[in-house]
Amino acid sequence: MSQHHATARRLATGTGATLALAVVGVTATAGTAQADDSYTVRTGDTVSHIATRTGTTVTAIARANALADASRIRIGQVLTIPSASTAAAPAPAAAPAPAAYTVVPGDTVSRIAAKHGTTVAAVVAANGLDSRAFIRIGQSLTIPGAAATTAAPAPAAAAPASGSVSHTVRSGETVTGIAAQHGATVAAVVAANGLDSRAFIRIGQTLTVPVAAAAAAPTATVGNTFAGRTYADSVVAAANANLAALRSAPTPTKAQMQAKIVATARAMGVDPSLAQAVAFQESGFNHAVVSPANAIGTMQVIPTSGQWASELVGRPLNLVDPDDNVTAGVAILRALVGNAPDLPTAIAGYYQGASSVKRNGMFADTRRYVANVQTHMTRFA
Repeated sequence: MSQHHATARRLATGTGATLALAVVGVTATAGTAQADDSYTVRTGDTVSHIATRTGTTVTAIARANALADASRIRIGQVLTIPSASTAAAPAPAAAPAPAAYTVVPGDTVSRIAAKHGTTVAAVVAANGLDSRAFIRIGQSLTIPGAAATTAAPAPAAAAPASGSVSHTVRSGETVTGIAAQHGATVAAVVAANGLDSRAFIRIGQTLTVPVAAAAAAPTATVGNTFAGRTYADSVVAAANANLAALRSAPTPTKAQMQAKIVATARAMGVDPSLAQAVAFQESGFNHAVVSPANAIGTMQVIPTSGQWASELVGRPLNLVDPDDNVTAGVAILRALVGNAPDLPTAIAGYYQGASSVKRNGMFADTRRYVANVQTHMTRFA
């Protein structure tokens, strides 16, 4: 859900809550490493936080420990922490002055950072953004380390854009047959839907099938990093496919999405002010957005949480569809409110994952998220 959005929030455990994504907040007192040191992973640690606390970088730690995926570390694992001199990159001869940039539709912080040759962390810090790096159209950003120049011209020839279609699995179908039917590959279908090595699917399951899009179709622009975390290629590929699908279909206005949320919340017995506040915090009522963790649409629901929501409502939900996306988010909120001891804990479950909240308590960024949502609720009351 938020996104949202980043250690393992959206890869939520147990409850399937969507927002398992933003970087986990950890209190620590470790100082900057001056030589190659060892570090034993503790509960709640992420590579990005370990890097920050020890004065090195995620890339340096991943390289020093041969980590294929920097998001996958385990409690008790001993990591080699490179010294600052080993990890630091050569400083540029002269740092360019900060530049001003106005956010346009389709922008993400990762895309803006890449465009200006800086980092997501630098843009977040320079503009006081929250852990999800939420930005809005028309917002003026300060871009550190970027010369105040006009944007570079687009390449003369762009790679073909990707789109996708939704396919509901019927009796007797296989991934091979579905891929062939839509002119896709088995590998693409597996990656887009996070299937295991057996490519197991079930009757009634809704699959995202990547397909070739027309040359004029908008190019998907989901990056692979957020708040110091790099996402697996399969997750990013699925996110780009879903973003392309959202942009290739008519997109309701923000006012229309807000109205859908109110109507759905009332129909499902959820406080409309809560549903609106969460949606506003997640996406600003914008349906044509996908996070690097493949959190989709207005309610920022990841596919695994979408499957849980489908079970909650008793029918397959297509998260790309505006109505189904809202239904999924509201259904998850209803379940969280019904099982949480209080409202703040329910809101935290949407962002961090209910089982994680129960096990670890609210992380620092989760507490900020809860406070923001509760503030928004007064606006929509």
